[in-house]
Amino acid sequence: MVNLKANPYFLSDEDIKWVQDTIAGLSDEEKVGQLFFQLTSSPQEEYIKDLAERYHLGGFRYNPMPGQMVQMQNRFIQQYSKVPAFIACNTEAGGDGACADGTFIGSGVKIGATDNLEYANALGRMSNEEAAVIGCNMAFSPVCDIAYNWENTEVIGRAFGNNPERVANMSVEYLKGAHTIEGFACAAKHYPGNGLDCRDAHLSNNVNNLSLDEWMASYGLVYKKLIENGLDAIMGGHILMPKVVNEINPSVEYDDMMPATLSYDLMTTLLRDKLGFNGMVVTDASHMVAMTNRMKRVDMLPLAINAGCDMFLFFNDPDEDYTTMLNAYKNGIISEERMTEALTRILGLKAHMGLHKKAKEELVPQPDALAGVLGKEEYKEMQKAISRDAITLVKYKDKEVLPLTPEKYKRVMIVNVKGAEGPMAPLMKMMGYDNAGKAAAMLRDKLIAKGFDAFIYESPLDKMKKMAEAGEKPSINLYFAGKNAIADFVKDMDLVITLCDVSNGRPAFGMSKGGGEIPWYVFEIPVVVVACGQPTMLADIPMARTYINTYDGKESTLDALVDKLVAGADSFTAIDPIDSFCGFYDTRL
Repeated sequence: MVNLKANPYFLSDEDIKWVQDTIAGLSDEEKVGQLFFQLTSSPQEEYIKDLAERYHLGGFRYNPMPGQMVQMQNRFIQQYSKVPAFIACNTEAGGDGACADGTFIGSGVKIGATDNLEYANALGRMSNEEAAVIGCNMAFSPVCDIAYNWENTEVIGRAFGNNPERVANMSVEYLKGAHTIEGFACAAKHYPGNGLDCRDAHLSNNVNNLSLDEWMASYGLVYKKLIENGLDAIMGGHILMPKVVNEINPSVEYDDMMPATLSYDLMTTLLRDKLGFNGMVVTDASHMVAMTNRMKRVDMLPLAINAGCDMFLFFNDPDEDYTTMLNAYKNGIISEERMTEALTRILGLKAHMGLHKKAKEELVPQPDALAGVLGKEEYKEMQKAISRDAITLVKYKDKEVLPLTPEKYKRVMIVNVKGAEGPMAPLMKMMGYDNAGKAAAMLRDKLIAKGFDAFIYESPLDKMKKMAEAGEKPSINLYFAGKNAIADFVKDMDLVITLCDVSNGRPAFGMSKGGGEIPWYVFEIPVVVVACGQPTMLADIPMARTYINTYDGKESTLDALVDKLVAGADSFTAIDPIDSFCGFYDTRL
């Protein structure tokens, strides 16, 4: 059923015997446990021991923690696992996806902007060197989606761009970089391909409406190249592909259409039979609405396995989900043949990674190894180089604006535009993860160091908020405070930088009635709009005449931005990896 001597396993007869003997020696409960990846909630030894021994888990994922704690947790995981476990991380943009003190290298869209394959390779290597030293052995990366839809906030900043060839080549380079690390595997995501629908699969359905020929020329091209280059595993996305399914299997009715993780036509017929993928498949997180809204959970779990997924990502309730899958196996809903096939791929990949040849205490590096890898200077220098080469001058209508010099524009006002706060914002602030305003403050200080008189704009809403916090009754007149003479508005500044610090979604301008938040005044005073997060701000600020994407607000990025602003337009060498004009006519005016 599974050729363990072929790509991506390349196992010897001895390795194959270990796989077969191990499967033969597993109880029904242990077999079912190998199908599950579980998210841990604590690094404590007793909790990990109970999780590993009660559910016999095949894989683990965890919440962000300092590297030392993750490494300790991972040591417990391998110690109490009968079969060596997958321990996965989200190193799609750097080692900070493996641990809190890992190094951010650069998001997919930022790497795409450099058009430099060496940077994609470095991302795969450096991110996962940090992951491996804390005991992780699998990356849920690269993100090989294609950013066709500017409104898709789920992947617009994570994918390498909207060009299938570039996405394919950079995904392959990430894989090659990760494969320089002994025993490390990658699960590319999100098959069959996110980026066409504007909706987030965490919250709603997500539809890829390409035909089979269109898909093969785009997303299929990406996965085919990855498979040819030894891709270990694939993460299945909860993505509907109605046209492709109907071309493969015309008998599927509209009401019976399933997301890829529950679709035999997509997971087996297309991925296995047509693309020839022989590796392991894991579902995306099973709490996502695009999966859970299709049927009862008791039916969903075994259907994911029968569709062709080998592992199931995350329990909802551990006892309930584990019992559901166990009963499905014992009752024949999951056949012996399908169970053996899934286990062969799971254990075959573990053998390919060499996990079976190491003693339990050797599966996780020793604590003293952390100091030589985490936060290595090489990684920090790579982050700086990528920032330097990625910053993109997307739109430049007022050709005389750059370079910025204190002689031309002594007084620079920075308008900090934020995104709408989500429901988790208050909790994040309480936990100390509130970065609001930090990028603007850093930019101000860096401009001052270059000789500018830079200051941050205070909006009418901010003034009203201060009054309320001081126990005063806010004056509603402040709401209309911006509606005054143009000469009065511009007299205190020579240039405005509108800094869009929006990490996800659309900008939130607040109660602006002619104030400074929205740059309505682009013909009154020079304005440079900079997006240091979501790279689609032109959709909401189409009047921008000079527009720059930096892709993040890290300090090294802002250093590079200031250097380029001072050096002039010729210093910007990056390409636009997406359609930053968002498909609108007016954004190009």
